[in-house]
Amino acid sequence: MDPVRASYDTIAGRYAQEIGGELAGKPVDRALYALFAELVGAGTVGDVGCGPGHVTAHLAGLGVRTVGVDLSPGMVAVARARYPELDFTVGSCTDLPVPDRAWAGAVLAYSVIHLSGADRARTWRELARVVQPGGWLLVAFHVQTADRPVGSTYHLGEWWGQPVDLDFHYLDPAQLTAELADAGSDVIARTDREPWPEVEYPSRRCYLLARLRTVVQ
Repeated sequence: MDPVRASYDTIAGRYAQEIGGELAGKPVDRALYALFAELVGAGTVGDVGCGPGHVTAHLAGLGVRTVGVDLSPGMVAVARARYPELDFTVGSCTDLPVPDRAWAGAVLAYSVIHLSGADRARTWRELARVVQPGGWLLVAFHVQTADRPVGSTYHLGEWWGQPVDLDFHYLDPAQLTAELADAGSDVIARTDREPWPEVEYPSRRCYLLARLRTVVQ
């Protein structure tokens, strides 16, 4: 995870400028976050891979007690500067600095796109540990683009003129559904959509709304 951490430290400020206001142009995302907020109710939730904190802040604006967690100290510093009234901490999705069953749910907005299959499995197990039985997960990820098919990986060595070392995985929704099931979470709803014109990177996207089982099988 060191290259991912270092890369996002490098681009944290620019990332906030370019992407930190994106939800204003994404009505489908806002609708899904509103649904998630209704489901989790009064419990605390984690925004895992929170970046500059815009999703954390959006959920807080919906009345959800939200904690932002990110691997990158640079991103966390930016998030704290942008939203000083909210709680942000440095931590990895594969080893969350959170007690068992502390959260009513978690959002992972493109947080797993840099992870190998083994690291995704560790992430799902961590979420099963920190989210209460019956709690909710909302996972967003890239599926494909016109020239990058499902299951492919794209390596990025430069972003906004800055050196980075990032692998972007274009993920199969059926595979992630199976991975979540293996870790004790069942997908309740799946939303697929095309890229929003002139707002975002032109990828097909998927959102999985999953619920942790109350009894682990």
